[in-house]
Amino acid sequence: MEDGLSSFWGPVTSTDWCEKNYVYSSYIAEFFNTISNVPGILLALIGLVNALRQRFEKRFSVLHISNMILAIGSMIYHSTLQHVQQQGDETPMVWEMLLYFYILYSPDWHYRSTMPTFLFFYGALYAVVHALFRFGFGFKVHYIILCLLCIPRMYKYYIYTKDVSAKRLAKLYVVTLLLGSICWLSDRVFCKEISHWHFNPQGHALWHILMGFNSYFANTFLMFCRAQQREWNPKVVYFLGVFPYVKIQKPKSQ
Repeated sequence: MEDGLSSFWGPVTSTDWCEKNYVYSSYIAEFFNTISNVPGILLALIGLVNALRQRFEKRFSVLHISNMILAIGSMIYHSTLQHVQQQGDETPMVWEMLLYFYILYSPDWHYRSTMPTFLFFYGALYAVVHALFRFGFGFKVHYIILCLLCIPRMYKYYIYTKDVSAKRLAKLYVVTLLLGSICWLSDRVFCKEISHWHFNPQGHALWHILMGFNSYFANTFLMFCRAQQREWNPKVVYFLGVFPYVKIQKPKSQ
């Protein structure tokens, strides 16, 4: 939306969201859309520490790190509103979905080396194409397709999981995804109406916060399912009775 203070980064060259620009600082274009990525970084860091501490497979450490990179990229994008930084936000989103695709489908893939090789080159090719060409709508369609490809496998994991606490994680994943999508769409579709309100509900910032929890719930659920496949006797436990994480007990031979 229209600028407040003078801009350190120059004219807006990226997608502009329904938050007034440079209201609180000349260095941060969209203040709330920027700081709302902090919870996602902290949640990913917690997940990373848990994955390393209990020696989960490296794929989960990479997944948590990718969540942090995505949130940091989003912070840079919303603080500058520059096209290059927007690409630096969108490309990691695609890479993250390719990583989810690998984690979901690789356990039953017969030729295991082919999947990571294909996904790596696909992600690299996408990064090059996305850097050379500007396609906002095409990016959204591509990203939605990748998300839809992951849903059948997530549902399969859900119906084969008997643990009530693990199922609750999957349900929280769905709830945060739906609520976050509503916030994103409301901020985008009704921005003209919202701009006349005395109070901006900051739908896009709420989307960031909800998606930070969404990624954490998804990662924790997938860690539980993978631990079941490896027969590591996983349990969902709660820190301070509230915050869920997966605790495993590996056989001594491992």
